[in-house]
Amino acid sequence: MRKLRFAIFGNIYQAKKSTLVKKLLCSLEERGAEIYIDRPFYDYLTQQLLLDISPKALIDDDHFEADYAVSMGGDGTFLQTASRVRDKGIPIIGINMGRMGFLADVGADEIDQAIELIFEGSCRIEERSVLKVESTDALSIFPYALNEVAVLKRDNSSMISIRVDINDEYLTTYQADGLIINTPTGSTGYALSVGGPIMSPESQSIGITPVAPHSLNMRPITLPDQAKVTLSVESRNHNFLVAIDGRSDACTEGVRLTICRAPYNIKVVKRPESSFFRTLRTKLMWGNDVRIEN
Repeated sequence: MRKLRFAIFGNIYQAKKSTLVKKLLCSLEERGAEIYIDRPFYDYLTQQLLLDISPKALIDDDHFEADYAVSMGGDGTFLQTASRVRDKGIPIIGINMGRMGFLADVGADEIDQAIELIFEGSCRIEERSVLKVESTDALSIFPYALNEVAVLKRDNSSMISIRVDINDEYLTTYQADGLIINTPTGSTGYALSVGGPIMSPESQSIGITPVAPHSLNMRPITLPDQAKVTLSVESRNHNFLVAIDGRSDACTEGVRLTICRAPYNIKVVKRPESSFFRTLRTKLMWGNDVRIEN
């Protein structure tokens, strides 16, 4: 029987979590897995944390093969891993070494159990939609987003004007600090922090949420994910930022962005007992009374 192959990616700024890395590697080695590690993460583990590890091979680019990808970090690391996996169809398991952990939801004490479930074939695979960004000017960043695409003003400049067309029909022009176009996965990220709605992962939706709009009647809107969203931006300083899952690029005024659903999904590994609604209750502490009686 062919051994399962695991490609491991990780956050290199969390030295206190080296025991979690050891726990993962031991769990995989005990089950005879082939281990591949992203070279920057390997260098960090061996040179900074002084771990003695011997992977099958190192990953130097985005041309790799594996049965599963492992993201060791927070949700930001998960997004970076998704940008490396791209359209390969490799399921990603997120081990939470950060704080919130909507995507990276396997805790420190759950690593061995999660790996055992993978080898048993008991885990579920969730399909998460991705957004594709096309621009009239070339972008220097990977133009696919698992979470969101944000158009933002630069530095301390004045608010920007963002014209929005849906399927080539004019919607409105937002006067705001920015605008977020998000997937259901991204609805619990940046969009949530500026008042956007939470979407269930399977809802097949796209969210549009303004950032600090000049007019209070500019509200978030939800669209079916078959929609094509076109953005045209005007700015007093003639440039703006495009941020795609935390990666940003400066664009000049007059650039038009077209955002639609990508032709592939990202596969997320979930344990049998995991639930999006349970995660909401736990991570957002819904129903917890934190008031202190005097």
